[in-house]
Amino acid sequence: MELTPLVPAGRQVIERYGASGFRVTGVIYRGSVLVFPDRTVSWSATSVTGVTWESLAPIIEDGGVQILLLGLGRAMGAIPQALRKTLHAAGIVLEPMDTGAACRTYNVLAAEDRHVAAALLPLS
Repeated sequence: MELTPLVPAGRQVIERYGASGFRVTGVIYRGSVLVFPDRTVSWSATSVTGVTWESLAPIIEDGGVQILLLGLGRAMGAIPQALRKTLHAAGIVLEPMDTGAACRTYNVLAAEDRHVAAALLPLS
């Protein structure tokens, strides 16, 4: 039985994650990443304190993201209420969780062709 979601052609798939980074659609990225349905880019945040409006600017500027999965490594951290409200005002629902859950959830939502992106910190 195939358990891997069937992702539409051209969509990014998060294949692996660990302490040093990620493998997304066959490409290895060291450190934190922003994963969009059509591309993956390095992300400047290295911890939950680096999750700011400024660091998430590529997500906001994309204009098509409705759900932002925030992978915070192994542990959860507090997300400032002001950031949540600002993202909400931009039409983006923020879902913070551990990185493993964010990767799995991203793949499922991408397979459903949802307007999702993931901001992922490596496991630490």
